[in-house]
Formats: sequence, structure tokens, C-alpha cells
Amino acid sequence: MAMTTKEQVLLRTEQVERVQPLNRDLLEPTNHQTVRPSPHPIMFLNCGQLLPPLLRHADVPARITESFILSGYRFPNYSLAQCLLSAFRPTNETGNFWTHFLPVFIFAFYFLEPFCLEGAPPTGDPFFYPLWNYFMGVLCLLMASSMAHLLNSMSLVIREVCFFVDYGTISAYTVGSSLAYYYYIHPRAGILELRIGRHNNTHQDPSSSSSSLSSAMPEFSVFFETLYIPSSCLVAIICVLACCNTRQRWRTYRYIIRTLVFLLPFLVASTPIFYRLLHSCPYLPTSSSFSSSSSMTQFFCRHCFWLVVSALFNISKIPERLSPGRFDIWGHSHQWFHVCTFLSILDELHMINGEVRAILLHPVLVVPPATPPHLPGPTLASTYGVMLVLQASIASIIAWFSWCANSIYKPQGDQLEKEFLTKRHLKCH
Repeated sequence: MAMTTKEQVLLRTEQVERVQPLNRDLLEPTNHQTVRPSPHPIMFLNCGQLLPPLLRHADVPARITESFILSGYRFPNYSLAQCLLSAFRPTNETGNFWTHFLPVFIFAFYFLEPFCLEGAPPTGDPFFYPLWNYFMGVLCLLMASSMAHLLNSMSLVIREVCFFVDYGTISAYTVGSSLAYYYYIHPRAGILELRIGRHNNTHQDPSSSSSSLSSAMPEFSVFFETLYIPSSCLVAIICVLACCNTRQRWRTYRYIIRTLVFLLPFLVASTPIFYRLLHSCPYLPTSSSFSSSSSMTQFFCRHCFWLVVSALFNISKIPERLSPGRFDIWGHSHQWFHVCTFLSILDELHMINGEVRAILLHPVLVVPPATPPHLPGPTLASTYGVMLVLQASIASIIAWFSWCANSIYKPQGDQLEKEFLTKRHLKCH
């Protein structure tokens, strides 16, 4: 028996209400009524909008929810264009994107400072190889982080891949820092630590300076010469493996594990700085190089301070822990985590720039020096080559975890999208 139009409308309304109760006052306003917005507008989908309305934590897969963040979620079925447009829309990922995207330009501005110094070698000179590798490490970190937060709503699998890449670039950044520390702060790699006439205002012989350094730090000699860069690379790979694993297991303690895991590469990479802090500055106190290099302690302490603060934000989930739902869009802990990590990177850049400036102000110490140093200066193989091998290793790890994620989350994602589209179709009619 054919159904009348009125019966069809009633049947459709009943089907929609099974998904979510509707406010009948909104469906049939009287002459004395005005249409009022729903108290929970993000629960409804406006099919005419370019971007779907945002959802609450109960309306998205548990996989993508964050602790104490109750609203502002995007369902993981956005297109690439929708993800890009969402950068200009207040979601719970908008702040995460901008707090690492805008710093790219700030970092690039200060990074160019050493190239403008008087007497600086050309930008392509081997002297700047370590600095360019450091720049690439930071650039990849900031871009991968911002893009991961922007594009992770395309699917559950893409979400996993985005953050695998994010962890990989963090590890690559630590090796980029190690290369800069090794060649600009480590006293014997490419640059001789020349004691300039402390007593008789004459230059010491470079070879005698090098030998005196060997006797001054025998316990560090082997580590610096043969193990420092390989250790940094090995620790970086371990960090990628551990952090990628936290997305598939150890979920309860994932933030603590990720934070503590990256403490290890910091300790290894900072070894040359610890050595410099425990020994006197290699420059004459009255020289311009001494003035430039003396700021290293200040910038390193600030670098450490911001890292500690960022770790506290990442682990504690303050302020959203104190008031769930209030900081869903702006001001939650991950945004502050991003801000503090960038401030730590900026102070690290100022520290490295200060050491580069100190070297350039002392003509005897410009690479390559007149007398070959104990350790060779930067080369394509020892800088770009190291980063290339590391990136290839990290890429293979990411590919493996991405394959695992695809086998786990692809079926789940397809089923969730079917359920989501069914609800959307009913709400559109």
C-alpha cells in the first residue's frame, strides 16, 4: 500500500530522531515563535556548509580525542582542501597549527644573521654546512608539527602517519643540533681552540694547543672524536621507535614516555656545551670573540628552562585539566607546549649564532685554519651525508609503522565513515 506524503514525512522524522532527538519547536515555528539555535549546535550537520560543523568528544572516535578537551573536534573524513581551510576556523587544532607555523618565519629571520656579518664566508662555504643542516632540522620540525595538526583529520590512518613524521623530524632536529654543536662549540672539531697570549700577548702554536687539549680532556677525547655524532644518530632512531610505539601501545603513559624519551638526545647532544661550561672560554677576555661567546651560558640556561616548562605543560595537561571544556579552542596545554619549545629553539639559535660570530671575529679560527686541526672541518659527507643517512633510516621506520597503522585502522576508519555518512544523510533530510 502506497504511503501518503504526510506519512513519509512522519517516518523520516522518526528515523532522524533515532539518531538524535530533534527540537520540534525548531521544525515547526509558530507565528509567535522565532527559530532559536540548538543549545548544542555542533551536534548538527549543515549540509550546505563548505566545512562540516565541529563535534564534541562523544561524537568522534575515541582514538582522536584528547584528555580534558571536550569540543572543537573534526571528524576524520575531511578532504585536503577542507583541512587547509580549517586553519582559518577555530577548532581545537587551530592553535596547534599556528603556534608552530608562524615561528618558521621568525626562525628564518634570525637564522640569516651570521651570513650578514662582515668577513663571513659565502653561504655555500663548508663553514656553514653544519648551520644549514641545523636550519633544515628546525624547519622540518616546525613544518611537520604544524601540518600534522592541520591534516590529521583526513582519516585515522593519515592521522597516525602525520604524527609518525612529526616524531621523526624531532629526532632529525636533535642530530642537526648535534652537528652545529660539534663544529661550532666543540673545541677541536674543525676549529682549533687557540689560547691567545694569556701571559705574553702572543699566539700559541696550534699544534701545541691541540696537544694541550688532548691532555686536558682525555676522558672525553675518544667520545668527541669517534662516538659523539654516531651516538646522536643512534639515540635519535631509538626515540623515533619509542614514540611511534606509544601510538599503538603504552597509551596510558604516552605523554610521559614521549617527554622522557626526548630527554636522552638532549643530554647526548649537549655534551659539548657541558664541556665548555666546565672550562674557560677559549677567547681572550678583551676580544670581541669573548664578548660574543660569553652569552652562551645565558642562552643555554634559557634553552633548558623553556624545555622544562614545555615538558611540564605536556605531562600535566594544565590548564584544561583544571577546567575541562574551557580551553578547548585556545589556551590549552599543547599550544603552550608549542610556544615553549619554539622559545627554546630560538634561544638555541641565538647561542649557536653567538659562537659562529665569535669564530668569524677571530680570523685565526675561521675554517679552514692555516694549520689543520686535530679533527677535520665540516664536509658534505660529515654533515649532509649524516643527515641523509639518518633521514633514510627514519623514513624506513615511519614506513613500517604506517603499514601497521593501515592494517589496524583502515577497516575501523571505513566502518566509522559509513556510520557517519548514514547519520549525515538522515540529518540532511
